[in-house]
Amino acid sequence: MFWTTLGNALFIFALRLAAAAMSTVRMVMVVRGMRKWAAVTGFVEMTIWVVAVSKVLTSLDSIWNVVGFSSGFAAGVVVGMWIEDRLALGYVDMDIVSMTKGEEIAARLRKAGYGATRLQAEGQSGPVCLIHSVTSRKHVAEVIRLVNEVDATAFVTVEDARRVLRGHHRLGK
Repeated sequence: MFWTTLGNALFIFALRLAAAAMSTVRMVMVVRGMRKWAAVTGFVEMTIWVVAVSKVLTSLDSIWNVVGFSSGFAAGVVVGMWIEDRLALGYVDMDIVSMTKGEEIAARLRKAGYGATRLQAEGQSGPVCLIHSVTSRKHVAEVIRLVNEVDATAFVTVEDARRVLRGHHRLGK
């Protein structure tokens, strides 16, 4: 009896973990405008969720099923965030501000295949160079590494870009 109860709770945990992980990834897909993939993911997510809920509701006398359901959800959120981080869906806008090496940073990014728009700007301490680049989220670490090789003191911001149309941006590798 104990092993059956434990097995059911673990099965519910696994179902809920999968559904919550898919939910997290689906939300990111919705935000990034990936409608078809979000719809497919949502369909599978809800199918799994219905099975998990029905298992819990048919045996509410077992607290372990409820614990399995709730803890599966919590673990699924963490797993979903990890999966989404590994998938690195979408694009980002990167702004790099350098006080002295903007031209060199732009040249280094262009040489590596990234688009780089360089502008003269005014910062708190005087003139600076602003380099703007749009790239895949998968390439953020590489762009930061390239920037740091030229100017380890450069100020870098990274923001999500919902859609990217035209222009020069490195897509694959």
